[in-house]
Amino acid sequence: MSKGVTPQSKDYAAWYTDVVIKTGLADYGPVKGTMVIRPYGFSLWEHIKQSLDDMLVSSGHQNAYFPLFIPKSFLAKEAKHIEGFAKECAIVTHTRLKTDGNELVVDPGSKLEEEVIVRPTSETVIWSMYKKWIQSYRDLPILINQWANIVRWEMRTRLFLRTTEFLWQEGHTAHATAEEAEAETLKILEIYRQLAEDYLAVPVLTGIKTDSEKFAGAERTYCIEAMMGDKRALQAGTSHNLGQNFAKAFDVTFQTKDNQEELVFATSWGVSTRLVGAVIMAHGDDKGLRIPPKIAPVQLVIIPIAKTDEEKSKVHDFISPIASKLSDAGVRVEIDKRDESPGFKFNDWEMKGVPLRMEVGPRDIADGKVILARRDTSEKSSITAEEVSPVVSKLLDEIQQNLFEQAQSFRETHTKKIESYDEFKLFMNENSGFAQCGWDGTDETEQAIKAETKATIRCIPLSENSKGLKCIYTGKPAKHEAIFAKAY
Repeated sequence: MSKGVTPQSKDYAAWYTDVVIKTGLADYGPVKGTMVIRPYGFSLWEHIKQSLDDMLVSSGHQNAYFPLFIPKSFLAKEAKHIEGFAKECAIVTHTRLKTDGNELVVDPGSKLEEEVIVRPTSETVIWSMYKKWIQSYRDLPILINQWANIVRWEMRTRLFLRTTEFLWQEGHTAHATAEEAEAETLKILEIYRQLAEDYLAVPVLTGIKTDSEKFAGAERTYCIEAMMGDKRALQAGTSHNLGQNFAKAFDVTFQTKDNQEELVFATSWGVSTRLVGAVIMAHGDDKGLRIPPKIAPVQLVIIPIAKTDEEKSKVHDFISPIASKLSDAGVRVEIDKRDESPGFKFNDWEMKGVPLRMEVGPRDIADGKVILARRDTSEKSSITAEEVSPVVSKLLDEIQQNLFEQAQSFRETHTKKIESYDEFKLFMNENSGFAQCGWDGTDETEQAIKAETKATIRCIPLSENSKGLKCIYTGKPAKHEAIFAKAY
């Protein structure tokens, strides 16, 4: 394996870490559980971010920014909410340090009158502001999104998938009716599905979380669930209908058209840098990354092949107008001018997952041609310089679609309808994947299955059909058709 990447079949977790580190996506931060997102990884995140932001803005949402610090008393106002985050909260108690000899110590005189929480999520601080901004039905709806960092003091961390601090977007909306809030929740769910499938090329299941898995303080939580290359599930995004819970906690009311006082209805929703992890695991192979063209930091890399200064000059003169033309057409192009061998560059860019590689040497110039190599299939083709723009555009579209179809085929292959608990346990122990089966709808059954198999209900699909099904655990008539899986 190039640069010592651990094969997936040998140790999937080690493969994942190798890919993140060796491709320059991220590195470990100096504080345990934190990560440094390096330029290549941040560029990937920015393309994901921009794709989603365009969809959110075009659907009527506006971006804003709220404080990182939240008064401790705010979290206590919504009991279920604080219960869900209490163990993960970082607390600021003092505001200054002072020197004591050669040591830095906390200045006891700087103790805060009220301790503040470093935001694990922003519902409470946002709803304290909504109370100021909302008086009448004329002030609704409020459709606000923010791009921010979040701190959750995780005990077990993994780069991009679960870190103490991470980047995300969180939307928070306020509505006059329950129907509007539910429609908003489902609208965002569909936007998330489009982001995952149309941009990340990751097929997802859309569904609703069980009560035990839903967001703390929500009435209902909808989600998109993806299958990774090791057949585990990854929760890739969530959209929550909060009902009137936060409006009650912060006393946010409005005057209706009928001059009645009514509590506001709310939603919140978010996706994070965890999506970078989804791209890695849904598409990566033993050579490293395979990045879908729509979100790739570099869509086409050009590798000049030359030995002498004269050859280098000729190759440069040949590829420069090609690169400029592609760039003008909107293709993200990079010419690799590093003083390394072509073989080293081929392996390096394969690991980085660049969708297309162009090779140009003296022989190619003599023929007026270039060589194109696809990362997804390793296929090579020789085309004329005049064909480059249309062919590259066509190939990028094909690669985007092919990566999605490969991931979809993988998920279908490892999704199984299961009718008995013995079959379920065998599936989870030996094969794993998505188990589609009946569930009686009780928390007792859900928790028993989780304790015995480590499999959780990832979602109840929106398209579920429980008619005629029996619960795999109790044998009782199924209330739902659920998707079980081991998950990240």
